[in-house]
Amino acid sequence: MTVDGGNAPPGPADHPGTLDAWFARQAAGRGDAVAVTGPDGRLTYRELDRRANRLAHRLRSLGVGPEVPVAVRAARTTGLVTALLAVLKAGGAYLPMDPASPRERQEFMCADAGARVLVTDSATDPLAPVAHTVVTGLADDLDDLPADSPPPAGTRPANLAYVIYTSGSTGVPKGVMVEHRQVTALLTGVRDRFGFGPDDVWSMFAPAAFDVSVWEMWGALLHGGRLVLVPDDVRRSPQDFHALLARERVTVLNQTPAAFRQLVRHEEETAERGDAPARLDLRLVVFAGEALPPQTLRPWIDRHGDARPVLVNMYGITETTVHSTYRRMTEADLAPGVGSVIGEAIGGWTMRVLDARGRAAAAGTPGEIHVGGAGVARGYLGRPALTAERFVPDPDSPVPGARRYRSGDSARRTGDGDHEYLGRLDHQVKIRGHRIEPGEIENALTRHPDVRDAVVVTDRDAAGEPRLVAYWVAAPGGAPPGPTELRDHLGRGLPQYMVPAVFVALDSLPLTLNGKVDRRALPAPEAQRPDLDAEFAEPNTPTQKALADVWADLLSVDRVGLDDDFFELGGHSMLATRAAAVAGERLGVRVTLRMLFDRPTVRELAEALDATSAPRHDNSDRGDA
Repeated sequence: MTVDGGNAPPGPADHPGTLDAWFARQAAGRGDAVAVTGPDGRLTYRELDRRANRLAHRLRSLGVGPEVPVAVRAARTTGLVTALLAVLKAGGAYLPMDPASPRERQEFMCADAGARVLVTDSATDPLAPVAHTVVTGLADDLDDLPADSPPPAGTRPANLAYVIYTSGSTGVPKGVMVEHRQVTALLTGVRDRFGFGPDDVWSMFAPAAFDVSVWEMWGALLHGGRLVLVPDDVRRSPQDFHALLARERVTVLNQTPAAFRQLVRHEEETAERGDAPARLDLRLVVFAGEALPPQTLRPWIDRHGDARPVLVNMYGITETTVHSTYRRMTEADLAPGVGSVIGEAIGGWTMRVLDARGRAAAAGTPGEIHVGGAGVARGYLGRPALTAERFVPDPDSPVPGARRYRSGDSARRTGDGDHEYLGRLDHQVKIRGHRIEPGEIENALTRHPDVRDAVVVTDRDAAGEPRLVAYWVAAPGGAPPGPTELRDHLGRGLPQYMVPAVFVALDSLPLTLNGKVDRRALPAPEAQRPDLDAEFAEPNTPTQKALADVWADLLSVDRVGLDDDFFELGGHSMLATRAAAVAGERLGVRVTLRMLFDRPTVRELAEALDATSAPRHDNSDRGDA
């Protein structure tokens, strides 16, 4: 598969060995070209290079150098890109952190990684374990530091480039260590397939703490393209995101299948209103982060075809540097019975499907995916036993000491040499692209003094999207906590995407004959309003009733009260997007995601809508939600 695109990037033999050196060559040749566009403005390659050089000198003065981790916590602005680049120019490895994640989790990651320097855009919120804080955007003293060149760092391709934390089954997240040479191998491994070049415009949709951001950021900057940062509020709104793609003339889009379905639904709803969706300039859409059911692409292909943009499904793991395989998706893949096909290994990677004895599984027989080659990460930071368990010797490689990664993912080889992804061999799950170990949530739940046992599984909400469901047993003698208390308890230590949508109290967990939790015997969550802190109050006005009806449909509950919180009822960002769209259609007004996030109860949102508009109420067609 070859995708027509811009000029060919540097090949494997002629690119500089580190990410910052490769970027420096682009900056030297494309100084006046725009490198990054964000909500705070835009920077040319020359401006980005000079700003990053100054910050790199500051970081070197604080002891940053090869193998030294530097925590970076900043909003999605040009300052974030500057900071990540500066860490590499100083020789260090960046540790990206989501500013919205719980402080306890941020402090754990800094302490676990040994990060003694924090680069942030907040002057008032340093992290306790970090000795030095550099504030981007506010540090005027950087103007006096050299801008023409970075400090000498002596970084080599085998040095650490970044550490990204993923959920851990033992109850704490684990850091994956990735070197420069693994990222450069990723980008050179696809050069003949995708043709990335200076004419491309990439959107950076993923948070910096999510490994797809590595592909988005460096894919744009190392090929001389333009990187468009997508603000958080735009990420949550398919309408605004579609407008951004059109306005910025984005050519390379990376999406989880769940996020892309929201974009497709927006185009459908626009067409249903009799309007024409804005024209997009996409030439390539890459799916990653979770399984892609091909049939969900039908509405998009019916509207746009499968030639331009080219649709590519890529399978990958943080431990093997973002992506490992690729598969072009065409209309032929929409036939009934076609599963989540993930294709073949990209150049420099190997993928094998092995049975329990480590032998190649026969075609059609499920086995575990083992990934080898140039993208295999160094291992888990400070976890030698876990590294040895998952990163195993690769006897098929000609490279001495080569390893391959045991993914824990199940797949089967098809008769035509393709691979079909089948899911996990263990209990690990993916929710909206985030890899989650339920054991981490279970451990956090049982740390509540009034919870004795807990198990977390997934099911699907009314829209067919996966969600987390927590089953728990109260500790004897205590006061059983309600869902709001449990949600708040988890939110103090876990990111929001790891907080279950539904909490189900049980007298005891069902067990198998050998004493393990029998997950198949867990009862399905009842379609009833959960036991919330707020007492049920009947919606009265037409607006209130319309909103309550929409929420009940989307959240699969029998009734919604006036003071019920959308998110406490089990809502999440994807459902919120749908709720805003359906409510707006029912009421004949514009309902934004920001309004729903700021006013998450029926009462609050209805008051805001009634105060700003004269809505058209139409509750005659509840079944379309």
